[in-house]
Amino acid sequence: MSSSPKPIAELKNKIKFVLSDLDDTITTEGRVPSESYSALWKLKDYNIKTIIVTGRPAGWCEMMARTWPIDGVIGENGAFFFRYINKQMKRYFASSPEHIESNTNKLNLIKNEILQKIPESKISSDQFCRMFDLAVDICEDIPPLTKEQTQHIISIFEKHGAQAKLSSIHVNGWFGTYDKLTTAKFILMNEFGLTEEQIQSSCLYSGDSPNDEPLFSYFENGVGVRNIEQYLPMLKSKPKYITQHEAGKGFQELTDKIIDLNR
Repeated sequence: MSSSPKPIAELKNKIKFVLSDLDDTITTEGRVPSESYSALWKLKDYNIKTIIVTGRPAGWCEMMARTWPIDGVIGENGAFFFRYINKQMKRYFASSPEHIESNTNKLNLIKNEILQKIPESKISSDQFCRMFDLAVDICEDIPPLTKEQTQHIISIFEKHGAQAKLSSIHVNGWFGTYDKLTTAKFILMNEFGLTEEQIQSSCLYSGDSPNDEPLFSYFENGVGVRNIEQYLPMLKSKPKYITQHEAGKGFQELTDKIIDLNR
């Protein structure tokens, strides 16, 4: 078990890249508050590159990559990376788009089984925007499911040979060996030209839920916003640091600390 997170005040490294989860890390109660959006602009003004790393769907990620003050989006838990630069949308896919149809058919079987066996669950309302995964709502637009129901959903995905990850709002399942971490490392090295040493010294990852655990394990500068506390007992790899505030205010607090270190 990793040790308890330290206060964000103890972060010392000058950060040049911020990778961040979206839901309940940048958002607060499902919305992007002014403090979070302002924080993204502050990072841009200080020439600190920002990449959103989310389970949200391709349709959302296209919009964010095009219109937000960021340097790209990793979406559907690592299935792709979108970057809008020089008036062109660059797209990298971790899983072959040729497999979408066959994987969708397999995910539909899983969807039907989940809805039959856990009737209180619901497919995420953003599913129509997705290319690669199936998102099962566990609390976003429905009353929260129990831990047992959530674990049952995960076990159904895994029984069919799919990966399954728990976020603060969904269980996401997909076929493929990628995840948030594998795609993040590939993009940092191949799109931005960083070495492993540079990633560890100058990159930071912020998140709030169990599907961020592989990134907390990898990044020396791994930060949890305060609302991750509810998940800490189940995480083998905890973030190295934690903010005083939750969600969007926590992201604002983190941004202020990063800018302080870069002055």
